[in-house]
Parts: sequence; structure tokens; C-alpha cells
Amino acid sequence: MLQSIDGALGKTDAAVAACRMTRTQGGQGMNIIGINAGPDLVFEQASESSLAYSHDSAAVLVRDGVVVAGMEEERLNRIKHSPKAPIEAIRFCLEQGGIGIEEVDYFAFYLSFHKVKFELELTRAGIQRYIRLAFGYELPAEKIRFVHHHIAHAFSTYAMSRFDKSLIFSVDGSGDGISGMVLTAENRTMKPLRDLTRNDSLGDFYERIIQFLGYRRFDEYKVMGLAPYGDPSVYRSVFKTFYSLLPNGNYRTHINIPLLFELCPPRKKAEPFTQQHKDIAAALQEALEDIILHIVTHFKKETNHDYLCLAGGVAHNCTMNGKLLYSGLFKDIFIQPAAHDAGAALGAALHTYHEENPGQPYIPLEHLYWGKDIGSSEEVRQAVQAWDAFVEWEYLGGNTVERTSQLLAEGNVIGWVQGRSEFGPRALGNRSIVADPRPEENKHIINAMVKMREGYRPFAPSVLEEAAEEYYEIPGETKQLPYMIFVVKVKEAKRKALGAVTHVDGTARVQTVSRSTNPKYWDLIHSFGEKTGVPILLNTSFNNNVEPIVDSVKDSIVCYLTTKLNYLVVGDFLVKKKENAQTDFLNLYPQLPQYAQLHLKRKTTASGELAAIAEIGMNYSERHPFGISLNMFTLLSKADGQRTFLEHMQEEGWIDEPRQQALAEELLELWSRRMVNLDPAAHEPLHQIYEAKMEVII
Repeated sequence: MLQSIDGALGKTDAAVAACRMTRTQGGQGMNIIGINAGPDLVFEQASESSLAYSHDSAAVLVRDGVVVAGMEEERLNRIKHSPKAPIEAIRFCLEQGGIGIEEVDYFAFYLSFHKVKFELELTRAGIQRYIRLAFGYELPAEKIRFVHHHIAHAFSTYAMSRFDKSLIFSVDGSGDGISGMVLTAENRTMKPLRDLTRNDSLGDFYERIIQFLGYRRFDEYKVMGLAPYGDPSVYRSVFKTFYSLLPNGNYRTHINIPLLFELCPPRKKAEPFTQQHKDIAAALQEALEDIILHIVTHFKKETNHDYLCLAGGVAHNCTMNGKLLYSGLFKDIFIQPAAHDAGAALGAALHTYHEENPGQPYIPLEHLYWGKDIGSSEEVRQAVQAWDAFVEWEYLGGNTVERTSQLLAEGNVIGWVQGRSEFGPRALGNRSIVADPRPEENKHIINAMVKMREGYRPFAPSVLEEAAEEYYEIPGETKQLPYMIFVVKVKEAKRKALGAVTHVDGTARVQTVSRSTNPKYWDLIHSFGEKTGVPILLNTSFNNNVEPIVDSVKDSIVCYLTTKLNYLVVGDFLVKKKENAQTDFLNLYPQLPQYAQLHLKRKTTASGELAAIAEIGMNYSERHPFGISLNMFTLLSKADGQRTFLEHMQEEGWIDEPRQQALAEELLELWSRRMVNLDPAAHEPLHQIYEAKMEVII
């Protein structure tokens, strides 16, 4: 059984042997992998414990205090905010570090369960279980370290900040029984000053109210983008009743959701926003900023620190971060770019290393390109060439930047995939969609092409760091904003010229690009600037609205083929779609994703008859399954990656043109929703997984 699961997860003895050989030849120091995750493997039904506390699964390898690799599991298993065990992320870290799993000195977990010993032991057993199943390795209990959730967040930001003396604030929904922690740090020593109670969680405060606006968990950033369209003063007095600011930086929350119903009807998902909804979003955003500013103002006075470090999910509120920057309270602010729980895996690894090696220096953050590399030109060529029936491609060599910048200047929207992927939630120029930042209509064009997201949400600019102050008002000592985590003011004289990347309130979520950390992206923006006079590009994550950011060359090709992007530039290859009929895609090899499940149910109709209902569901989500035709159910239940979709149809005798056209349309819809995988070549079936995927309910 271990062998079959191991094979399904993609492990090869040769790869592990190569890793061990590399370590033996080169010699390695202390290896620590930080992890956060639930206990479930990708093809297992989500357990209650997984759904309760786990999301944004990740693994980070720290060697002698230096980050060697970092990967969110969602980039590899293709589940947004994945709650699954970070098996593939761990595997990547091992391969990138050139080590075998037995050579990891410690696995550091992002929760300590310091008040609930039973939970700690259950989690330890869960980690040992998935390591055993995926790697065939019995992980000794003493190799698992548990780090307090908010200490992990705090350490992830302070240790990488360059600050010696600093106020630290970790704030999110909850972790280890509290919702935040304020600390003071000096000379590499952190001291907690206050815990924020679980009952007064600011993450929960925001999340509860966005539900009234038709949103749910992980949609907070959407409401942040909506808020500038509203007037916070309209409902300011109402929101002032939802919280109390108390002496000494204390506060209490007491949300009265029924009161919102007296203001206006709640918005259902997909319904249009009324001005009242926009005003509620604005008042909510202002309330969060008011509370946060109250807390940090008090502790600024108490500690007299000139610098602030932030982490935790609430620290992804870029508008709030900008308000703190402009407040003048601090000379500079450092925010862990992976402020959410994936960043807690980083903090757990760093904290464990420095606990074991207390005299070693902290290594400041230079960049986040810790993920997988796209490979050599030959590897990229082979990956692209596999899709020859659907794309034409050209090797650009040393002309890649010049050719791409010219296409951008001509108005094209391009998928740009280079080097190693970014760790965290932002595409920072290696897995990006890029476009001309000037025409305001580009926002609508890109939404229609690929993102399919709310039209009110802004796109971000990537600007050469040398030109940032020419276009943006950046206060204090902060001159560079490399991680797209602060909203700042666009200089008034520049706003009209940057219509696609300037929000309705005259702000932008800026990324400054350094030639030293990303020379190819810097060259692209510089070349575009020489052609247009504007050294800025519109930069948004390369994905559609249902999937994580692309990681591999294959991911990028699939996203390109299922959207309306004009071109794809991957490495030094320029890729363009061929004109294909929908039925051409029937020649691809289908297989269900490892997280998908087929359901066939019997439902009583209004007339009292039993009717068959077919669906695809996801084993990690409580969302409603997606309905499919009975014909599609029949075909996907046999899809093993060994035969084309057309061959499966022919086996059923379904060769008539109308049925082929209808099934091709349905297949492409499922592919665009990432509910089915399509490949240009046959590959090995995953029998053990597939046997558990089909459920028939009578």
C-alpha cells in the first residue's frame, strides 16, 4: 500500500538518490523545514481538524539560517489556499536542497497547541503519518518542533527586517487561542507585551462583516478594493458601535450584525453592489484602520520604537499598511510579504534554527524567488513542443526582452513566466500577466480575457525602483516597496497617464523592481519605458479566477489556452495559440485531478419520478458540487490518462458530430474550471486514487 500511494504522489527513487548524492558530495549544515498544513493527503477527504485550522499549506527549507526553498502547496496540487499536507512542497524543498528526508534535522510546525496537549500529540501523529505514507520514512518524534503561531509570525518579520530595535505586531483571525500579539524587539530578543484575545479577533471582525456583502473567507482583499468606492462617513456612527477603543491601546469588538440588516438588504453572491454596500465596505475598512492605529500608537509611545514589523493575515490589508506608512508614527515599516499562514511556516523554521544556533546572524530578506525554476531552454522547449497541435512557438534567444516590450507597447496582454516562482500570494514578475499600464480600458480588457473578477478591483503597477519617486508619494525612510504590500498615493500629475493601474481614490499597490534581484523583469520594464516614456508595467498574477498562480511551464500553457491572453512568453520562447476547433481538444488525454470526486445521485423530481444527477465535487470544500451531463460522467469515470477523450467516446459509440460538439464544449468548461486535467500525451494511471473517487448515492 505504501508503494502505491508513494507512486501516486510522484516520488521516484532516482530523484531521492540524486538528492542524497548531492548532499554527500557537497556537505550540508543544519536543515530545517518549516511546515503548516492539515493532516490530509491530496486525494483524501478533508478531515474536521483540517477544515478547522488549516489553510495556505506550505513548506520552507532553511539551511544555516538561509532560505533555500519555499513553496505553497497550492502551486503544486492546484488547490487554492490548500489545506492539504504539504507533500509536494516538502518534496520540492528536499530536491532544491539536494538532501534526503532523513537529513532534515527538524520539521517546525506553525502551531504549538501549548494549552491543549491532546491536539499537539494528534498533530504530531498526523505529521508522522503523512511523512510515512508519502516518503516511506519513520519521522522521529523528537525531530518535530512546535512553535507558537504568533511567535512564528513575529519571528518571520523581525528576523528578516534589517531592524535591530522594533515594535512587532502579529495580527490575524486566530492561532494558538489568541488573535494577535504585540512584541518589542531589541538586539535579537523579542519580548511579548500583549496578547489580543480570540473574542476580539480583527480578522474575524472583518470576515464577519464581509459575509453581509456576499463574500466569505479569503475574500477580504476584494472588500479592501471595493472600499474606495464608498463613503465611510455614511455609516461611521454605526460602525463606531461595533468596537470600543479603550485606554492603553486596548479595544473590544461587539459586532451587531442585525443592525446591518436595518441599513440595507444583505448582498447575495453575484448580485450587483449598491452604493449602500460600498459605503459599508468603506466604513469597515476605516474601522479596521482606526483600531490598528489605536493599538500601534499606544505601543509606539510605550516602547519609543522608530520601526514597525507586521505579520499575520490582517497584514495583507495593503490599504491599512499604506495608512500606517503615511501616519508618520514610524521611520520605516517592514511587512512580511507572505504575512499569512504560509509565512508562519517560514517563521517556524527560522525560529527553530536560531533557537538551536543562538549566536548566528539574522539574514535580511532580499527577494521571494524561492520556488521552482522553469528549467533549461531545452526543458522549456520540450514542454512547449508537447502542445504543438494547439500552439505555435518561436525561440527568441537574446531578443526576448526587446520583442516582448514591443508587443506590450502595441497593446498586447502577455503571460510572463521566468526563473523561479515567487513564495507567497503575489506575482512579482516571474509568474505574471503584464500589460501596458496607461489605457484605463486595459482593466476591463484583462478582466474579460482571463481574470473574470469584479470590475472594481484595481491592478497593480511594477515600476523601476529608480523611477518610483517620480510617480508615487513614498513617505519616510521607505524608498522601495518590492513586495506589492503597501497602497500608496499616485502623484496627481501622473494619475491620468496611469489609468490601468491607478485606483478610483488615486492610489496604487506598488511593486518597485530592482535590477539586482530580478534583472530580466527590470530589463523588460526598462525596455518598455524606452518605447513609451513610462517605466512601469501593469502586473497581475498569472492565473484565472478559480486556480492558484501558475507554477510550471505546463500550468502556464494550460492557463494560456483556457483564457484569451494574446501571447505567452516562457523563458525565451514566444508562444501563440493556433486556430483550433473545440472538437480538436477531444484528442487530449483526460484525467480527474487528485482532489476531484465524481458523484451520481438519484433525485425525486416534481412528478415523483427518480432522475439521475451527475456532479463533480472537491474533497477539500463544502461548496456545492458542479453539475455535469450523464454522458460526461460516463466518460470521466473511465478517464485514466491512457486514452484520449475521443477514444473514450468512440468506445461508447458516440461518434455523431452534435454529441462530439456538445461534449467538447462541456469538457473545455470543466478544463477552464480546473475540474479535469487534459494532457497532450498519455501518462500513467493512478489506480489506487481513482478507486476512491467515484461515489454513487442512491
